[in-house]
Amino acid sequence: MKREVKGRFLIILTAIILSVLFLLPSTPLYSILPDWWGTIFPDKGITLGLDLRGGMHLILEVEGEKAVENAIERNMASLKDALKDEEITISSIQREGREISFSFDSGDNEKITELLDDKYASLVTSREESGEKVLTFRKSEEKRILDMATLQALETIRNRIDEFGVTEPLIQQQGANQILIQLPGVKEPERAIELIGKTAQLEFKLINETSALLNQFPSRLNPEEAEQFFDEFKDKIDPEDEILFGRNVDKDTGDVTKTPYLVKKQAVLAGDLLTDARVSFGEFNDPYVSITFDPLGSKLFEKVTDENRRRRLAIVLDKSVKSAPRIQEKISGGQAQITGTFTTQEANDLAIFLRAGALPAPVRIIQNVTVGPSLGKDSIQKGLIAGLFGSLMVVIFMVVYYRLSGLLADIAMALNLILLFGALAALNATLTLPGIAGIILTAGLAVDANVLILERIREELRAGRPVRLAIDAGYSKAFSSIFDSNVTTLITGFALFMFGTGPIKGFAVTLSLGVMINLFTSLVGTKVVYDLINGRKRLEHLSI
Repeated sequence: MKREVKGRFLIILTAIILSVLFLLPSTPLYSILPDWWGTIFPDKGITLGLDLRGGMHLILEVEGEKAVENAIERNMASLKDALKDEEITISSIQREGREISFSFDSGDNEKITELLDDKYASLVTSREESGEKVLTFRKSEEKRILDMATLQALETIRNRIDEFGVTEPLIQQQGANQILIQLPGVKEPERAIELIGKTAQLEFKLINETSALLNQFPSRLNPEEAEQFFDEFKDKIDPEDEILFGRNVDKDTGDVTKTPYLVKKQAVLAGDLLTDARVSFGEFNDPYVSITFDPLGSKLFEKVTDENRRRRLAIVLDKSVKSAPRIQEKISGGQAQITGTFTTQEANDLAIFLRAGALPAPVRIIQNVTVGPSLGKDSIQKGLIAGLFGSLMVVIFMVVYYRLSGLLADIAMALNLILLFGALAALNATLTLPGIAGIILTAGLAVDANVLILERIREELRAGRPVRLAIDAGYSKAFSSIFDSNVTTLITGFALFMFGTGPIKGFAVTLSLGVMINLFTSLVGTKVVYDLINGRKRLEHLSI
């Protein structure tokens, strides 16, 4: 065997062995292999996509308007403190929609204008009268907040899904404020929706325990009575306070009640200063969430607990009081606990929310499709039948029309598929129904390339050339046609991958990989077999 032929043969053999090794985890055979196999050889294979495996398909819309209102709220709180620091007295300050309005002594107008120009460049005065200003965001700032709300929501949802443990999720922005999510294999769709859609704004707020109204607050309410209670008291409380509810679940009966709390609107600490959150268990095996603040959060938490000893501090998640412990002493070290009537799963979900961060704005589900696994099985079965039937027809045709050379082309097609599946497994690619279509199309292209080669060889044999020279000339003359057609298909595949989404990308991946492998198998794989045969004995006749 010539060294050149031997080298090409070893390359093909190595490619086949590697493909089989990478493909094994995707086959039932992997379950009977010893445990040590996965520590040495690849342990991940091809993942089935949503259309084959079943799962969830969601389209969420980010309510960016709420993000703008939240930003205005934060600016109002900051402006209030800044005016106080500058010793400017204001008689009122409030937010209405996207506007901040406040009243002041008209003599302070110049100082206020200076303060706004220096520290609040994103705000602009929309209306002004003597002793009153109305501020709103500049248009450019509003656009930035809206754009960032979608991007931040995308990143937060991706973090939450990673924590949830879904393999091969598809999460991408769609349009200006929509997010496309596909979760293959999810078996708890309701829990997944809860995890994805919860805003998870964590705040620490002091409880007002001095109001006379507290004497009229019941200790527990039925859920249906809570709204009526809120409507009765919302206009009676101080403008700086608000009514929030805590949820209680009776462990024995499962009955749910609500506890009303009168808390300060202004949060003393926010959840964005957390660095970690994890589930722990108490003395009676009750789960709670242990949280850790960053250095800034640690200092603020220490200061808050030092200045408010003997007062109750409400831990509020999305306007719901999770717990309201009384501060006994200054807490240093930046660690705290969120206790409540949690189940272990609820505590785990809360820890995921806190680790992944809060959504910058609420999200609304505008499309929710759950694909059942039976649909995936049907799709796989029909796809396999179509592929096997098509392949069988091609194999028979090639053997009948090109005889032994046709059988060699069939082997090349099979080799093409083995290498293609091996490459997909090596990339841990997700196989979808369009991906299967790309594989079947690739098989057709592999046969097409071999037909071109075999027809050129036939022409050379009819012209009276010896077999070895006819084979060399056939490959040489077919090369440019095969190369050109495959390269143009490859360019199309890259374009589909670059600009397509979801299923189109799946089709583009299998098509592009298949085309590249097809070039290798048709021009190198079959040729090395002819060279091996010719190297052993001089062929007088070629079955073609």
